[in-house]
Amino acid sequence: MTLPFLPIWFFNLFGSILMIILSFVCLGKVVELKKSDESNVIWIYLLWICCGFIAFVMSRSIGHILKWHFLYSGNESMWFIIRPYTGAVNTIMFVFVASVTLFFERIWKIHQQVLKDKQKLQSTHQELLYLSQNLEKLVAERTASLAVSESKYRRIFEVSRDMILVAERDSLIMDINPAGYKMLGFNDTASDLKQKRFKDFFSNKADWETIISSIMKKGFVPNHEVTLKRTDGSEMLTLVSGTVDHAPTENDAPIHFLVKDIEQKRFLENQMAQTEKLASIGQLSAGIAHAINNPLGIILGYTQLLIRDAKKGEERYADLKTIEKHVKNCQAVIKDLLSVARSSPTARESVRIHEIVDAVLNFIQHHSELYHIEIVKDYDMNTPPLTLNEKKTRQVLMNLILNATHAVGKSGTIHLATEYNRDTRDVIIKVADTGYGIEKKNLSRIFDPFFTTKPTGEGTGLGLSVSYGIIKNHGGHISVESRPGKGTTFTVVLPADAKDTGGNR
Repeated sequence: MTLPFLPIWFFNLFGSILMIILSFVCLGKVVELKKSDESNVIWIYLLWICCGFIAFVMSRSIGHILKWHFLYSGNESMWFIIRPYTGAVNTIMFVFVASVTLFFERIWKIHQQVLKDKQKLQSTHQELLYLSQNLEKLVAERTASLAVSESKYRRIFEVSRDMILVAERDSLIMDINPAGYKMLGFNDTASDLKQKRFKDFFSNKADWETIISSIMKKGFVPNHEVTLKRTDGSEMLTLVSGTVDHAPTENDAPIHFLVKDIEQKRFLENQMAQTEKLASIGQLSAGIAHAINNPLGIILGYTQLLIRDAKKGEERYADLKTIEKHVKNCQAVIKDLLSVARSSPTARESVRIHEIVDAVLNFIQHHSELYHIEIVKDYDMNTPPLTLNEKKTRQVLMNLILNATHAVGKSGTIHLATEYNRDTRDVIIKVADTGYGIEKKNLSRIFDPFFTTKPTGEGTGLGLSVSYGIIKNHGGHISVESRPGKGTTFTVVLPADAKDTGGNR
């Protein structure tokens, strides 16, 4: 039994045409999808597959149509000629589709990796965007905080009363605060200290070597007591601390120094030590003076009784007068010793300090040879009257000026100066001379009772002790500055409203 030929032919022809139509519809749909998402590799794969199937469909459909055309037209030989070509095209298209499919497997993995990387990039982008937005805020906050911190520490740097100095390791000054300029003797910060070296201000170069050696070994140096030189040549006692700044931005880490002026502290310590020492000596002296004064009084009494019976001109009379003279000298020394040891109320009155200085100076000039000594007076005419015991104040100035004349010898200069400090309401009196000066080892003992640098027989060693007690009794203080070969300066400070403090020590 055989089937009718016409339906088979019809369906073969209709199927071939339908395959061509559907393949182009698929191609159009894939092209549409690809346009919607150019980067999607699936649509690219389907596009190549559709192109391969279109070529396969065209080859197969046209081959079927030609086959039936040549069979019906009686040209079977032509079909046998064309058939291998259509088969080859079909095979090539299958190979092409298979190759695209196999290649796409690799492309698909790469695409998946690209998608993962894309997701990571998007995630990273979001994080970076978040960080960027917050970084701007964080930078703004940190900038404001840094500005506040810099302002605060710059203010500390500027207003500190101690010297803050930044220097390189070779001591070249990089920065210094206003207090540093003032401590080193500069009037303002206009002076260029950044071209100078810190070690040049050390009186003893060995101190700098000790400090820098400690810093190099330990990274810091604790309070080290050194003497620094001011621009005018004067010296000051200081405490120097130093630390290396190991900032990561610095190639050669600088050294930060903190310098404290301890001249005033040391002066107060010396004053307290001197006061305590004089108090102890005073108590001892008082007991000794009382023990000696009573026998001297008896000796003087009996001597004066014997003088009454002696006749002038006799050897006995001269001997008794000698005894009387030396006993009275001993009593004068004991009186001075007691003035150091005990407190006593003093009568005060309002006086002009310049009048007392001039009166003392005139008295000394009339009784001493000052012809070759230059007297320089530098008075502050704004100095107010002081409430003082004139007699005892005259005694202090007399002692200081006489000491100055003894120091300069036959020629030299004595400088007398006064100054009124309105801030502290103190009157400052200075007696300076151009003599040799006082050795450093003797400065701490200069106010001790019975201590003197004068030759034997030229002084009792009580003058400065008594002067010290008188000034303390007036609520002031007395100090001395001296360097061998540079002269000596005694400074007396008295309060403008001086009142009795109840003691001479």
